[in-house]
Amino acid sequence: MTVIVGRITATLEYICVTNGIRPLRAAILAALAFICLSATAQPPDLPPPYQPREAVTGTLRIWGHGSLGGVTEFVEGLTRAWEEGFAKFHPGIKFENRLHGTASAIGALYTGTGDLALMGREIWPPEIAAFKEVRGYAPTGVDVLTGSVDVRNRGYAIAIFVHKDNPLKGLTLAQLDAVFGVDRKRGGAVVKTWGDLGVGGEWKVKPVSLYGLPIARGFADFFEDRVFLGARKWNPALKEFADLPGSKGGATDGGQLMVNAMAKDRYAIGYAGLVYKHDAVKPVAIAEKTGDDFLVPTRQTVMNHRYPLTRMITMFFDRPPNQPVEPKTREFLRYILSREGQDAVLNEGHGYLPMLAPFAAAELRKLEK
Repeated sequence: MTVIVGRITATLEYICVTNGIRPLRAAILAALAFICLSATAQPPDLPPPYQPREAVTGTLRIWGHGSLGGVTEFVEGLTRAWEEGFAKFHPGIKFENRLHGTASAIGALYTGTGDLALMGREIWPPEIAAFKEVRGYAPTGVDVLTGSVDVRNRGYAIAIFVHKDNPLKGLTLAQLDAVFGVDRKRGGAVVKTWGDLGVGGEWKVKPVSLYGLPIARGFADFFEDRVFLGARKWNPALKEFADLPGSKGGATDGGQLMVNAMAKDRYAIGYAGLVYKHDAVKPVAIAEKTGDDFLVPTRQTVMNHRYPLTRMITMFFDRPPNQPVEPKTREFLRYILSREGQDAVLNEGHGYLPMLAPFAAAELRKLEK
Protein backbone atom coordinates (compact mmCIF):
# COMPACT_ATOMS: atom_id res chain seq x y z
CA MET A 1 0.00 0.00 0.00
CA THR A 2 2.80 2.42 0.92
CA VAL A 3 4.54 1.77 -2.40
CA ILE A 4 1.34 2.39 -4.36
CA VAL A 5 0.61 5.62 -2.51
CA GLY A 6 4.19 6.75 -3.17
CA ARG A 7 3.87 6.09 -6.88
CA ILE A 8 0.57 7.96 -7.11
CA THR A 9 2.08 10.85 -5.14
CA ALA A 10 5.07 11.02 -7.47
CA THR A 11 2.79 10.98 -10.53
CA LEU A 12 0.66 13.81 -9.15
CA GLU A 13 3.76 15.88 -8.38
CA TYR A 14 5.10 15.28 -11.92
CA ILE A 15 1.79 16.44 -13.40
CA CYS A 16 1.91 19.61 -11.28
CA VAL A 17 5.48 20.43 -12.32
CA THR A 18 5.06 19.72 -16.04
CA ASN A 19 1.97 21.88 -16.18
CA GLY A 20 3.55 24.86 -14.44
CA ILE A 21 1.62 24.32 -11.24
CA ARG A 22 3.47 25.03 -8.02
CA PRO A 23 4.17 21.64 -6.32
CA LEU A 24 1.72 20.80 -3.58
CA ARG A 25 2.89 19.83 -0.18
CA ALA A 26 3.57 16.14 0.39
CA ALA A 27 0.69 15.83 2.84
CA ILE A 28 -1.82 17.11 0.29
CA LEU A 29 -0.43 14.82 -2.39
CA ALA A 30 -0.60 11.86 -0.04
CA ALA A 31 -4.21 12.71 0.77
CA LEU A 32 -5.05 12.86 -2.93
CA ALA A 33 -3.34 9.53 -3.44
CA PHE A 34 -5.38 8.02 -0.63
CA ILE A 35 -8.58 9.32 -2.21
CA CYS A 36 -7.58 7.72 -5.51
CA LEU A 37 -7.03 4.40 -3.79
CA SER A 38 -10.22 4.63 -1.75
CA ALA A 39 -12.27 5.27 -4.85
CA THR A 40 -11.11 2.00 -6.38
CA ALA A 41 -10.91 -0.11 -3.20
CA GLN A 42 -13.20 -3.14 -3.10
CA PRO A 43 -15.83 -2.63 -0.36
CA PRO A 44 -16.57 -5.51 2.03
CA ASP A 45 -19.09 -8.03 0.74
CA LEU A 46 -21.82 -7.13 3.23
CA PRO A 47 -25.11 -9.03 3.41
CA PRO A 48 -28.29 -7.76 1.65
CA PRO A 49 -30.38 -4.93 3.12
CA TYR A 50 -32.86 -5.73 5.88
CA GLN A 51 -36.38 -6.61 4.81
CA PRO A 52 -38.85 -7.06 7.71
CA ARG A 53 -40.95 -10.21 7.57
CA GLU A 54 -43.44 -9.03 10.16
CA ALA A 55 -43.96 -6.09 12.46
CA VAL A 56 -42.85 -6.77 16.01
CA THR A 57 -43.46 -4.95 19.28
CA GLY A 58 -42.58 -5.41 22.91
CA THR A 59 -39.32 -5.30 24.84
CA LEU A 60 -36.04 -7.04 24.08
CA ARG A 61 -33.76 -7.54 27.08
CA ILE A 62 -30.07 -7.86 26.22
CA TRP A 63 -27.52 -9.01 28.79
CA GLY A 64 -23.79 -9.54 28.62
CA HIS A 65 -20.70 -8.00 27.05
CA GLY A 66 -20.56 -4.24 27.36
CA SER A 67 -18.01 -2.31 29.36
CA LEU A 68 -15.36 -2.72 32.03
CA GLY A 69 -16.54 -1.22 35.27
CA GLY A 70 -18.63 1.31 33.36
CA VAL A 71 -15.42 3.00 32.20
CA THR A 72 -14.00 1.19 29.17
CA GLU A 73 -16.67 0.74 26.49
CA PHE A 74 -16.50 -2.41 24.36
CA VAL A 75 -19.72 -2.87 22.42
CA GLU A 76 -22.39 -0.66 23.97
CA GLY A 77 -22.15 1.98 21.23
CA LEU A 78 -22.57 -0.64 18.52
CA THR A 79 -25.49 -2.21 20.37
CA ARG A 80 -27.22 1.17 20.55
CA ALA A 81 -26.64 1.69 16.82
CA TRP A 82 -28.28 -1.67 16.11
CA GLU A 83 -31.21 -0.80 18.35
CA GLU A 84 -31.75 2.64 16.84
CA GLY A 85 -31.59 1.25 13.32
CA PHE A 86 -33.98 -1.58 14.13
CA ALA A 87 -36.46 0.82 15.77
CA LYS A 88 -36.80 2.70 12.47
CA PHE A 89 -38.38 -0.43 11.03
CA HIS A 90 -40.20 -1.44 14.22
CA PRO A 91 -41.17 1.68 16.21
CA GLY A 92 -43.12 -0.42 18.71
CA ILE A 93 -40.00 -2.17 20.01
CA LYS A 94 -38.16 -1.20 23.19
CA PHE A 95 -34.86 -2.36 24.61
CA GLU A 96 -33.53 -2.97 28.10
CA ASN A 97 -29.76 -3.33 28.13
CA ARG A 98 -27.95 -4.99 31.00
CA LEU A 99 -24.46 -5.08 29.54
CA HIS A 100 -22.69 -5.83 32.81
CA GLY A 101 -20.21 -8.31 31.34
CA THR A 102 -20.15 -11.68 29.61
CA ALA A 103 -20.31 -13.57 32.91
CA SER A 104 -23.87 -12.32 33.41
CA ALA A 105 -25.12 -13.28 29.95
CA ILE A 106 -26.11 -16.97 29.95
CA GLY A 107 -27.53 -16.90 33.47
CA ALA A 108 -29.97 -14.20 32.37
CA LEU A 109 -31.31 -16.57 29.70
CA TYR A 110 -32.00 -19.62 31.83
CA THR A 111 -33.48 -17.54 34.65
CA GLY A 112 -35.82 -15.83 32.18
CA THR A 113 -34.59 -12.31 32.91
CA GLY A 114 -33.01 -11.81 29.49
CA ASP A 115 -33.93 -12.50 25.86
CA LEU A 116 -30.49 -12.25 24.27
CA ALA A 117 -27.07 -13.04 25.73
CA LEU A 118 -24.29 -11.09 24.01
CA MET A 119 -20.97 -12.84 24.61
CA GLY A 120 -17.57 -11.18 24.56
CA ARG A 121 -15.85 -14.56 24.30
CA GLU A 122 -16.73 -18.15 23.47
CA ILE A 123 -19.35 -19.80 25.66
CA TRP A 124 -17.82 -22.04 28.33
CA PRO A 125 -18.87 -25.68 28.86
CA PRO A 126 -20.08 -24.97 32.44
CA GLU A 127 -22.36 -22.24 31.06
CA ILE A 128 -23.90 -24.67 28.59
CA ALA A 129 -24.25 -27.26 31.35
CA ALA A 130 -25.99 -24.77 33.65
CA PHE A 131 -28.45 -23.78 30.91
CA LYS A 132 -29.20 -27.44 30.14
CA GLU A 133 -29.66 -28.20 33.82
CA VAL A 134 -32.43 -25.61 34.04
CA ARG A 135 -34.00 -25.81 30.58
CA GLY A 136 -33.26 -29.37 29.51
CA TYR A 137 -31.60 -28.35 26.24
CA ALA A 138 -28.69 -26.18 25.08
CA PRO A 139 -28.97 -22.47 24.23
CA THR A 140 -29.04 -21.50 20.57
CA GLY A 141 -26.26 -19.22 19.30
CA VAL A 142 -25.93 -17.04 16.22
CA ASP A 143 -22.61 -15.41 15.32
CA VAL A 144 -23.16 -11.66 14.86
CA LEU A 145 -19.62 -10.27 14.63
CA THR A 146 -16.19 -11.30 13.46
CA GLY A 147 -13.59 -10.75 16.15
CA SER A 148 -10.86 -8.16 15.76
CA VAL A 149 -7.35 -8.60 14.43
CA ASP A 150 -5.52 -6.95 17.32
CA VAL A 151 -7.85 -4.98 19.61
CA ARG A 152 -8.03 -5.94 23.27
CA ASN A 153 -11.42 -7.11 24.59
CA ARG A 154 -12.84 -7.41 21.08
CA GLY A 155 -12.42 -11.10 20.40
CA TYR A 156 -9.00 -10.76 18.82
CA ALA A 157 -7.71 -13.61 16.66
CA ILE A 158 -5.23 -15.91 18.37
CA ALA A 159 -1.71 -15.55 17.00
CA ILE A 160 1.16 -18.00 17.35
CA PHE A 161 4.49 -16.36 18.14
CA VAL A 162 8.09 -17.51 17.73
CA HIS A 163 11.44 -15.79 18.17
CA LYS A 164 12.44 -13.56 15.25
CA ASP A 165 15.47 -15.79 14.55
CA ASN A 166 13.30 -18.85 14.05
CA PRO A 167 13.31 -19.97 10.36
CA LEU A 168 9.98 -21.81 10.71
CA LYS A 169 7.72 -21.04 7.72
CA GLY A 170 4.39 -22.12 9.14
CA LEU A 171 2.41 -24.61 11.22
CA THR A 172 -0.72 -26.65 10.62
CA LEU A 173 -3.40 -27.09 13.26
CA ALA A 174 -2.28 -30.71 13.66
CA GLN A 175 1.22 -29.51 14.49
CA LEU A 176 -0.14 -26.95 16.95
CA ASP A 177 -2.20 -29.70 18.56
CA ALA A 178 0.93 -31.81 18.93
CA VAL A 179 2.94 -28.91 20.36
CA PHE A 180 0.49 -27.60 22.96
CA GLY A 181 -1.78 -30.61 23.55
CA VAL A 182 -1.46 -34.10 24.96
CA ASP A 183 -4.20 -36.20 23.33
CA ARG A 184 -3.25 -35.21 19.74
CA LYS A 185 -6.75 -35.89 18.36
CA ARG A 186 -5.64 -34.49 14.99
CA GLY A 187 -3.15 -37.33 14.63
CA GLY A 188 0.08 -35.35 14.70
CA ALA A 189 3.34 -36.92 15.85
CA VAL A 190 4.84 -36.09 19.23
CA VAL A 191 6.79 -32.82 19.17
CA LYS A 192 9.78 -32.29 21.43
CA THR A 193 12.33 -30.46 19.28
CA TRP A 194 12.16 -27.94 16.47
CA GLY A 195 13.37 -30.67 14.16
CA ASP A 196 10.06 -32.46 14.82
CA LEU A 197 8.41 -29.41 13.20
CA GLY A 198 10.67 -29.55 10.15
CA VAL A 199 13.24 -26.95 11.17
CA GLY A 200 16.81 -27.95 10.31
CA GLY A 201 20.31 -26.79 11.09
CA GLU A 202 21.16 -25.88 14.66
CA TRP A 203 17.42 -25.79 15.48
CA LYS A 204 16.87 -29.47 14.71
CA VAL A 205 17.86 -30.72 18.16
CA LYS A 206 16.72 -27.70 20.20
CA PRO A 207 13.76 -28.31 22.51
CA VAL A 208 10.53 -26.40 21.90
CA SER A 209 9.79 -24.03 24.83
CA LEU A 210 6.05 -23.49 25.38
CA TYR A 211 4.54 -20.16 26.44
CA GLY A 212 0.93 -19.03 26.67
CA LEU A 213 -1.93 -17.39 28.52
CA PRO A 214 -3.42 -19.17 31.57
CA ILE A 215 -5.38 -22.28 30.64
CA ALA A 216 -8.12 -21.14 33.03
CA ARG A 217 -9.01 -18.25 30.68
CA GLY A 218 -11.41 -18.23 27.75
CA PHE A 219 -8.57 -18.05 25.24
CA ALA A 220 -7.62 -21.58 26.27
CA ASP A 221 -11.20 -22.80 25.80
CA PHE A 222 -11.14 -21.48 22.25
CA PHE A 223 -7.76 -23.14 21.65
CA GLU A 224 -9.03 -26.45 23.03
CA ASP A 225 -12.10 -26.44 20.81
CA ARG A 226 -10.45 -25.13 17.65
CA VAL A 227 -7.01 -26.75 17.82
CA PHE A 228 -7.38 -29.72 20.21
CA LEU A 229 -10.80 -30.74 18.75
CA GLY A 230 -12.32 -30.55 22.21
CA ALA A 231 -9.53 -32.23 24.17
CA ARG A 232 -8.74 -30.50 27.46
CA LYS A 233 -5.23 -31.71 28.33
CA TRP A 234 -2.37 -29.25 27.85
CA ASN A 235 1.32 -30.00 27.60
CA PRO A 236 2.49 -29.66 31.23
CA ALA A 237 5.63 -27.84 30.04
CA LEU A 238 3.51 -24.77 29.19
CA LYS A 239 4.62 -21.57 30.94
CA GLU A 240 1.50 -19.53 31.73
CA PHE A 241 1.47 -15.72 31.91
CA ALA A 242 -1.41 -14.11 33.77
CA ASP A 243 -2.37 -10.43 33.85
CA LEU A 244 -0.95 -8.57 36.82
CA PRO A 245 -3.60 -7.51 39.39
CA GLY A 246 -5.70 -4.63 38.09
CA SER A 247 -4.28 -4.82 34.57
CA LYS A 248 -6.29 -3.00 31.93
CA GLY A 249 -3.86 -3.45 29.06
CA GLY A 250 -0.30 -2.64 28.13
CA ALA A 251 2.81 -3.79 29.95
CA THR A 252 0.89 -5.46 32.80
CA ASP A 253 -1.12 -7.81 30.57
CA GLY A 254 -0.15 -11.46 30.55
CA GLY A 255 0.20 -11.43 26.77
CA GLN A 256 2.78 -8.64 26.90
CA LEU A 257 4.63 -10.34 29.75
CA MET A 258 4.69 -13.48 27.59
CA VAL A 259 6.21 -11.92 24.47
CA ASN A 260 8.73 -10.07 26.65
CA ALA A 261 9.84 -13.40 28.08
CA MET A 262 9.88 -15.04 24.65
CA ALA A 263 12.26 -12.35 23.41
CA LYS A 264 14.90 -13.88 25.69
CA ASP A 265 14.26 -17.46 24.55
CA ARG A 266 15.22 -18.25 20.93
CA TYR A 267 13.46 -21.61 21.08
CA ALA A 268 10.11 -20.34 22.35
CA ILE A 269 6.64 -20.69 20.87
CA GLY A 270 3.61 -19.02 22.41
CA TYR A 271 0.00 -18.08 21.80
CA ALA A 272 -1.75 -14.77 22.51
CA GLY A 273 -2.85 -11.97 20.15
CA LEU A 274 -1.27 -9.36 17.90
CA VAL A 275 -2.23 -6.70 20.43
CA TYR A 276 1.02 -7.77 22.13
CA LYS A 277 4.31 -6.96 20.40
CA HIS A 278 8.07 -7.19 20.81
CA ASP A 279 10.74 -6.53 18.20
CA ALA A 280 12.38 -9.90 18.95
CA VAL A 281 9.14 -11.89 18.49
CA LYS A 282 7.10 -12.50 15.34
CA PRO A 283 3.82 -14.21 14.43
CA VAL A 284 4.10 -17.43 12.46
CA ALA A 285 1.72 -18.35 9.63
CA ILE A 286 -0.95 -21.01 10.27
CA ALA A 287 -2.74 -23.43 7.91
CA GLU A 288 -5.85 -25.49 8.59
CA LYS A 289 -4.16 -28.61 7.20
CA THR A 290 -1.26 -29.72 5.02
CA GLY A 291 -1.63 -28.28 1.53
CA ASP A 292 -3.60 -25.20 2.62
CA ASP A 293 -2.18 -21.68 2.46
CA PHE A 294 -0.20 -20.56 5.49
CA LEU A 295 -1.67 -17.28 6.73
CA VAL A 296 -1.01 -14.72 9.46
CA PRO A 297 -3.84 -12.71 10.99
CA THR A 298 -4.58 -9.55 8.99
CA ARG A 299 -7.76 -7.53 8.55
CA GLN A 300 -8.43 -9.37 5.29
CA THR A 301 -7.66 -12.93 6.43
CA VAL A 302 -9.68 -12.48 9.62
CA MET A 303 -12.65 -10.76 7.98
CA ASN A 304 -12.91 -13.46 5.31
CA HIS A 305 -12.50 -16.16 7.98
CA ARG A 306 -9.54 -17.75 6.16
CA TYR A 307 -7.17 -17.35 9.10
CA PRO A 308 -7.75 -20.56 11.08
CA LEU A 309 -7.69 -18.97 14.55
CA THR A 310 -10.27 -16.25 13.85
CA ARG A 311 -12.79 -15.83 16.67
CA MET A 312 -16.49 -14.99 16.52
CA ILE A 313 -18.85 -12.99 18.74
CA THR A 314 -22.13 -14.79 19.37
CA MET A 315 -25.60 -13.91 20.64
CA PHE A 316 -27.39 -16.73 22.43
CA PHE A 317 -31.10 -17.13 23.06
CA ASP A 318 -33.54 -19.64 24.51
CA ARG A 319 -35.17 -21.76 21.81
CA PRO A 320 -36.97 -24.95 22.84
CA PRO A 321 -36.40 -27.89 20.48
CA ASN A 322 -38.55 -27.94 17.34
CA GLN A 323 -39.99 -24.51 18.14
CA PRO A 324 -39.70 -21.35 15.99
CA VAL A 325 -37.61 -18.44 17.16
CA GLU A 326 -39.64 -15.84 19.05
CA PRO A 327 -40.55 -13.18 16.40
CA LYS A 328 -38.96 -10.11 17.95
CA THR A 329 -35.75 -12.02 18.64
CA ARG A 330 -35.69 -13.39 15.11
CA GLU A 331 -36.30 -10.00 13.49
CA PHE A 332 -33.63 -8.27 15.56
CA LEU A 333 -31.05 -10.91 14.70
CA ARG A 334 -32.05 -10.66 11.05
CA TYR A 335 -31.47 -6.91 11.26
CA ILE A 336 -28.05 -7.35 12.89
CA LEU A 337 -27.04 -9.74 10.09
CA SER A 338 -28.28 -7.38 7.38
CA ARG A 339 -26.35 -4.74 5.44
CA GLU A 340 -27.54 -2.04 7.83
CA GLY A 341 -26.48 -4.05 10.87
CA GLN A 342 -23.06 -4.95 9.53
CA ASP A 343 -22.45 -1.48 8.14
CA ALA A 344 -22.90 -0.30 11.74
CA VAL A 345 -20.05 -2.65 12.67
CA LEU A 346 -17.78 -0.83 10.23
CA ASN A 347 -18.74 2.52 11.78
CA GLU A 348 -19.14 1.66 15.46
CA GLY A 349 -17.26 -1.61 15.94
CA HIS A 350 -13.95 -0.03 16.99
CA GLY A 351 -12.01 -3.16 16.08
CA TYR A 352 -14.77 -5.67 15.55
CA LEU A 353 -15.14 -6.77 11.93
CA PRO A 354 -18.36 -7.43 10.03
CA MET A 355 -19.92 -10.73 9.06
CA LEU A 356 -19.53 -10.90 5.29
CA ALA A 357 -22.47 -12.02 3.16
CA PRO A 358 -21.72 -15.78 2.97
CA PHE A 359 -21.22 -16.08 6.72
CA ALA A 360 -24.25 -13.95 7.58
CA ALA A 361 -26.37 -16.14 5.29
CA ALA A 362 -25.19 -19.27 7.10
CA GLU A 363 -26.10 -17.77 10.48
CA LEU A 364 -29.51 -16.62 9.24
CA ARG A 365 -30.32 -20.19 8.23
CA LYS A 366 -30.06 -21.16 11.90
CA LEU A 367 -33.11 -18.96 12.56
CA GLU A 368 -35.21 -20.95 10.09
CA LYS A 369 -34.58 -24.45 11.43
